[in-house]
Amino acid sequence: MWSLRAWRRQHTLARHPVSSAQWDAVVRQLPILDGLDAAEQQRLRERAVLFLQHKHLSPLPGLELDAHACLLLAVQAELPLLHLAELNWYQGFHEIVLYPDDFVSPQRHRDASGVVHEWDGEHSGEAWLQGPVILAWPGVQASGQWDGYNLVIHELAHKLDMLNGDANGLPPLHNSMHVEDWAKTMQSAFDQLNAELDATPKADTAIDPYAAENPAEFFAVTSEYFFSAPDLLAEAFPAVYAQLTLFYRQDPLARLQQLQARNPTYPTKAKDSPLATNG
Repeated sequence: MWSLRAWRRQHTLARHPVSSAQWDAVVRQLPILDGLDAAEQQRLRERAVLFLQHKHLSPLPGLELDAHACLLLAVQAELPLLHLAELNWYQGFHEIVLYPDDFVSPQRHRDASGVVHEWDGEHSGEAWLQGPVILAWPGVQASGQWDGYNLVIHELAHKLDMLNGDANGLPPLHNSMHVEDWAKTMQSAFDQLNAELDATPKADTAIDPYAAENPAEFFAVTSEYFFSAPDLLAEAFPAVYAQLTLFYRQDPLARLQQLQARNPTYPTKAKDSPLATNG
């Protein structure tokens, strides 16, 4: 049956081809794509092209993006959606604003006693409800390794979270999933991480302590680890890893373990993540 949507999709892909050389250059720069099979790579390649047609990248003065840079960002943005149906998961925003370096953003927080605190914080990323995603380009360039850090995935996880309204750590779950299971698992791990930091504020936690800020950051950080340090996440919070496997319909840990089985020198443990300045 003829479909206008399918025709538009194929028309867009035909008008904006990605050469094998372009694709290979991006794959070489992103080890977290290692182990994807040919069909997965082709799907990711196509979705990255569509992403760049649907979202406007706005580099600020001091930053220029070439085709390779744009594709590098788009591929990381689409990796979490690789095994999800094309249902416009990244709706609600049309622009990604790119800073040449970390940026200062005004912050406002009302504490439990009702006192409002305001300050300027240095950030490498933000995601605004019904607004743009903001990324510092050095953070994008540093993403894509098996090291527990991925600015692109972190901020776009916030956008998935916001599909239900304010970011609260609960994205729209699939019909096969249960909100009660998700909430119990995430809350338990969040409380465990906070208890560890309450006991030892400078504790060397298994995942970035920024995850303890609030449930929204917990979901964003664990999503980031799911794709860039699945071994650390599964070891620290196996039930969280299992829930994210159900949500993203991927198993990066199995892929990483297969890579390690074939090559004993392949990366085994992630480095400490510098994510604490993200939003």
